[in-house]
Amino acid sequence: MSGPKLKSGGAAAHEADVGSQPATLGEIGLDRFAPYLMNRVMGRWNADIQKALREFGLTTAQMRALAVLSVIPGLTIMELSVYTVTEQSTMSRTLDGLESQGFVRRVARADDARAREIFLTDAGAAAFARVWPLMRDAYEKMLAGIGEEEREAFLGTLRRIVRNVRRHNL
Repeated sequence: MSGPKLKSGGAAAHEADVGSQPATLGEIGLDRFAPYLMNRVMGRWNADIQKALREFGLTTAQMRALAVLSVIPGLTIMELSVYTVTEQSTMSRTLDGLESQGFVRRVARADDARAREIFLTDAGAAAFARVWPLMRDAYEKMLAGIGEEEREAFLGTLRRIVRNVRRHNL
């Protein structure tokens, strides 16, 4: 069973677009609309990861928190929410669960006792170490057939896009 075709536009359509902005999504085409393509990629990534995480007893939000804290320890809930692209209220509940599993600990910030910094425990680091191969395999599958030079160009473009849309200096 085949689904609807994406409007490609082709080279001629692209050349026609150079001097003017397409007025509609139909004129742009879904396969030339970056937000649509990014949503497709991340939707598939999240679905695949979520399914695999069940065997580890982790949610996607928990995996994101463990991943970020494995690289940047000592973040506040707000900072961790930004890095994990998770609502702060969801991150608070996520951390409650991770703390009850013994995977994270919260420590009062030295210069502001009201702020809590979050760190992985040894058990949390071990949990992430078990999940990392799954994440790495999914990452490699997603980028299969894309050479190193093209990957670096793609990642550079994504970093510029993040700078364009970010609301926090993180």
